[in-house]
Amino acid sequence: MGGLKQRWGLTSNFQLTLIIIVFAITGSASAWLSKPFCLWLGITKEDLGFWFTPIRLILIFPIYQVLLVVIGFLFGQFKFFWAFEKKMLKSMGLGFLIKE
Repeated sequence: MGGLKQRWGLTSNFQLTLIIIVFAITGSASAWLSKPFCLWLGITKEDLGFWFTPIRLILIFPIYQVLLVVIGFLFGQFKFFWAFEKKMLKSMGLGFLIKE
């Protein structure tokens, strides 16, 4: 745990705990929301077969990004997650989406 605190520049175990909780909630929520989102878009396993899972994973990505910042805000960790989000998007070559 000390390694994560140091790597992320955190000041307390409480902050680290909140951040881990946010990651857990966000991952579960994005996976849960992907099902109704796929249904809304008309994407079904019967139609796509093998490709359903990869497409659903691609759809989860933007849902996860938005939820990460929103849930981080609700837990009082917006600053951390906004910086985390910008760093992740830049590392993926999508930094043009974020204006500084």
